Amino acid sequence: MRTAYSVDTVRTAERALMERLPDGTLMQRAAAGLATACAQLLGRVYGARVVLLVGSGDNGGDALYAGARLAARGAGVTAVLLSPERVHPGGLAALRRAGGTTAAPEDAGPPLRRARLVVDGIVGIGGRGGLRPKAARLAELVAEGDAAVVAVDLPSGVEADTGEVRGPAIRADLTVTFGTHKPAHLIDPAREYAGSVRLVDIGLGPELPRTPVLESPQHAEIAALLPVPGAESDKYRRGVVGIAAGSARYPGAAVLAVAGALRGGAGAVRYVGAAGEAVLARFPETLVSDRGPAKAGRVQAWVVGPGAGEDAGPVAEVLAAEVPVLLDADGLRLAERGAVRARTAPTLLTPHAGEAAALLGVSREEVEGARLTAVRELAARYRATVLLKGSTTLVAGEPGEPEAPVRVNATGTPWLATAGSGDVLSGLAGSLLAAGLSARDAGSTAAHLHGLAGRLAARGAPVGAHDVAEAIPRAWRSVGE
Repeated sequence: MRTAYSVDTVRTAERALMERLPDGTLMQRAAAGLATACAQLLGRVYGARVVLLVGSGDNGGDALYAGARLAARGAGVTAVLLSPERVHPGGLAALRRAGGTTAAPEDAGPPLRRARLVVDGIVGIGGRGGLRPKAARLAELVAEGDAAVVAVDLPSGVEADTGEVRGPAIRADLTVTFGTHKPAHLIDPAREYAGSVRLVDIGLGPELPRTPVLESPQHAEIAALLPVPGAESDKYRRGVVGIAAGSARYPGAAVLAVAGALRGGAGAVRYVGAAGEAVLARFPETLVSDRGPAKAGRVQAWVVGPGAGEDAGPVAEVLAAEVPVLLDADGLRLAERGAVRARTAPTLLTPHAGEAAALLGVSREEVEGARLTAVRELAARYRATVLLKGSTTLVAGEPGEPEAPVRVNATGTPWLATAGSGDVLSGLAGSLLAAGLSARDAGSTAAHLHGLAGRLAARGAPVGAHDVAEAIPRAWRSVGE
């Protein structure tokens, strides 16, 4: 499990650790890890030109000490000091002893153009509100150059706790972080700026609390959640999922949701809606009813909304059921918030950014720029679990567990940005709800499998939603291997 902690938590843990260590030990540990990462990226250190962008905080000190280590191995190191009067004195002295030089920000152009490596130590994890003009200009110069960029702890200009990017920011090829991940390493848009992320152990683990603010399940954690049938399993024990989806205008949404459910391990699928003929033509094993959700027969979970059009009746019927419910697409728009909040059985909402924006009454850009804030707000408003789809899918809210970490999935691929992909995800998540997973586990497991299926289906080439559904069993197998 990859975990991330807030800035306040990290600083509290650092203070507790520093009280037991000689002065400067943590910075030296960080600098050693940073220098090693830089050397590996350079390949040949001797003769390489390295530019350090140095702010006034501890990140600047880390950069200076790492630069001193590189200079001692023969690199030509220049430190651009944004605030010379506030720079870390010990780090600056070490750099100069090793033969490094300094430059003012206004003179940074020539060394940056010649550099093979730029180390970004401008702003630390406490940075807020974007870069100041002098630093923003350096970010522009770095973007214009060809040098590899290594960020210290996180790229300058991104906000550690939220993953927001407010204006110009450094784009790194590699981010070297210390002790633990921060939310910005896992959530877009900041994640895109971080490049690859390397975690350096500085001994912080024992000082961190058990519960992080974010967690990103890996294959092992997802494999442990996958429902596997036993010798006594039958279709009912494996889970029957009801799907109320599709319409005369959007029959394909029903077909794709059913595909996601069947490929996601459902013992049986009961379909209710106007697309029964289309569903049976593709999946004859589906149990089709035209009597409405309330009279369709026994199910362990419902999926409602994909391609539903304007008919709010099935949505209301499903919300009245005493089984887990997944609301997607038109169902999000047609559902009354009070009815969702009043439910006692688990409810999982699966909006994309545009749908989340409509539910929150804000712009899509606001949701995409502050994804963590948006998913938490939706979970609180609807008293439900929310899966916010996107480049990094977030799952927040677990009724009864208000402090549960937000889960982050990063297995997705841009090739999943295709019509009907979300319908497949809904069916897949619905099948996991029917198998008995909690809304949070079903959402994060479905997101992981769906993203992986997209990667397996695409392999760098265009695919459709049907291809993604057919790749779900391969994704399931690869997670368990």
